[in-house]
Amino acid sequence: MMQSPEGQSTTAAIRFDLGAIFVSLELSQSKWLLTSLSPGGGERMSRHELAAGDVAGLLGLFERLREKARDRTGRDYGVVSIQEAGLDGYWLHRVLAAEGVESHVVDAASVAVSRRRRRAKTDRIDGEALLRTLLAYKRGEPRVCSMVRAPSPEQEDVRRLSRERRTLVGERLTHVNRIKGLLASQGIGGYQPLRRDRRVRLEALQTGDGRPLGPHLRVQIRRELDRLELLCEQIKAVEAERDALLAQLEQTAPPDRPAPTAMLAQLVGVGAETASVLWHEGLFRPFDNRRQVAAYAGLAPTPWQSGKIDREQGVSKAGNPRLRTAMIQLAWLWLRHQPHSALSRWFLQRVQDNGGRGKKTAVVALARKLLVALWKYVSAGVVIDGAILKAA
Repeated sequence: MMQSPEGQSTTAAIRFDLGAIFVSLELSQSKWLLTSLSPGGGERMSRHELAAGDVAGLLGLFERLREKARDRTGRDYGVVSIQEAGLDGYWLHRVLAAEGVESHVVDAASVAVSRRRRRAKTDRIDGEALLRTLLAYKRGEPRVCSMVRAPSPEQEDVRRLSRERRTLVGERLTHVNRIKGLLASQGIGGYQPLRRDRRVRLEALQTGDGRPLGPHLRVQIRRELDRLELLCEQIKAVEAERDALLAQLEQTAPPDRPAPTAMLAQLVGVGAETASVLWHEGLFRPFDNRRQVAAYAGLAPTPWQSGKIDREQGVSKAGNPRLRTAMIQLAWLWLRHQPHSALSRWFLQRVQDNGGRGKKTAVVALARKLLVALWKYVSAGVVIDGAILKAA
């Protein structure tokens, strides 16, 4: 109750009654901290600690919370939960959804925090912040947070191929650079570890002062080549699985329209790997408008305006980093393979207006425009203006 200026009590300006049991989950590898707010319990939050992975204990705790709320109010209430997207993935979200719990997964970076220079951070504080965020979200407050659309198990599994290939390619580059570094320390350059005759050429190498390679160095490089060849075989196996998956998608596509990955691969400059990454990392999701597409890839602009201050901070980088990296790489390839498209002409005109400067900034803008154009292409069949398709 509030006191009016005349000393008379009036009702609060805003009142609401809880229509469910709201729960936040702070997950770690050792324990789970549950913070709850139940109907009939006032504004007091209760906290419970469980061992990590104790799903049965978690469901039992939910049932006890329901019983307490029923005893206090005489009504049955459902459970609404929230958890951060993290290392635990989406398996717990799927378990709770299967048990009838309204489960939400939130992007942790979208939850508002204190702007103090040094802010306290504990699981208890984070649990309360998550619970307040969930209450605001269910009240319908706009943009209070960004909830994650959990992919299906099939969608989550199929994108493992492109991610594994990226990891293997990175490991291959590490071994190549290590071999080149070992040889460079002996004055040897020009050796290419990825060539097929790498072992034959290794035996004929001599140091910069005319000596043969030391026996221990030669053996070390051979072991590096063993690991390098294993990685090359694994990359080939992953690429074969990817090609088989793309062929399966083409076979299951409707007869009047090709598969989205096949549509992307028809564009000159877009290969099978890029098409797979673009589709499985982002374009398979439903988007309402182009702003959502750019925001999901982290390519949305970030202005900074306050009074007379008005400047651009660059892209937000708040979205999918794999999709964003693929789009930046594709933007450079697009300029090379699609020079007569409307997007390439726009890029060249913008760089020319800046006196040839700002290519890196302009290519990020090109990546954003290209991603939106590709989304329209695979979702509505809108052909990119001036784009060249591969011959059938």
